[in-house]
Amino acid sequence: MPTIKLNQQLHRVEIGKFEIENEIVFNYFDKLPKEERDEKLFRAIYIGVLALMEDRLSAFLSKTNNELGTELESLKMIFDMKKELFFKSTLKGTLAEDEIAQFLNQYFADKKLKDQAKLSGNTVGMIPGNKTGDIICEVDGTDDLKIAIECKFDKSLKLGNISSKDVFTRKSDTAWSQLIESNANRNSRVSIIVFDISLIDNSILKVVDNVGFIPAVGFIAVIDSQKGNFNNLAIAYMLARDIALNARQPDIDLDVLSLLINRIIKDIGEIQKIKTLVESNIKTNHEILLQLEKSMLLMEFNSQYFSKFLVDGTLSKKDLLDFYMGEEVRERFKLIEKTVTEMN
Repeated sequence: MPTIKLNQQLHRVEIGKFEIENEIVFNYFDKLPKEERDEKLFRAIYIGVLALMEDRLSAFLSKTNNELGTELESLKMIFDMKKELFFKSTLKGTLAEDEIAQFLNQYFADKKLKDQAKLSGNTVGMIPGNKTGDIICEVDGTDDLKIAIECKFDKSLKLGNISSKDVFTRKSDTAWSQLIESNANRNSRVSIIVFDISLIDNSILKVVDNVGFIPAVGFIAVIDSQKGNFNNLAIAYMLARDIALNARQPDIDLDVLSLLINRIIKDIGEIQKIKTLVESNIKTNHEILLQLEKSMLLMEFNSQYFSKFLVDGTLSKKDLLDFYMGEEVRERFKLIEKTVTEMN
């Protein structure tokens, strides 16, 4: 009886009682926690199938010119299939994390660094229920000095500059928020977010085409996984590593101060909208009232963090995340908005 059966109706591969006697395979799975073994087996089969498909490519290239000409269409089909499997698969993020962690560990070995890259995307960090920060890199192999890496193969993710962020809109992840959140959740010294060149929003490409740095927030690295080009990640990591090892905390964190001031300047502009509303139409009183309440809430919210900053000289990673997201002031505004709306 064959080991593998194909379920044509469900398009599923079914494996019955399956055993394998191989020292390498046994040692690999023996080192894994029980709860991770099924998932790793699935990944191994998936990646192995892609590897077998790649063997066919090598076979094509070894043929004579005449024979190769007849195989070009098949070659294109296999290449397109590989891309489709990667970009449409729900596993692309997980596969990317594995590949990036492997690249980093090999890079560390080549550079004779004691750093270690460990997958952390399935574990909760410092923030309850939060798994942001897919890879943790321990600088010099110590848990006290970490660099957090978030892998985002997601074209819908925007840059999210705080100067243009509206805290009253629906919450959504951005490159900025993911960098701040990774740092807070993994208690890391520096954070990096990695994008693939084929899966990146234009708002990010306009600012970063290789490696970018956002002061007080983190690094952005753009890789090309389909070509196996991770050079930009290596550059971003070494820069982040230098910061992690050498940066000293100043009495006043000018980068955070700049971030606070940029938000305050933006919110002052909200108050200017009130005058325009009054002059344009007296019937917009309810909207004016909402705008006033919104501005007052924002000024109170910003003042709270500004006062904390002046006392402490900086903001904690969790405070910086809360300030960026603005969830507290958004929830308070919902209650006020409901009250004003019921006045109609």
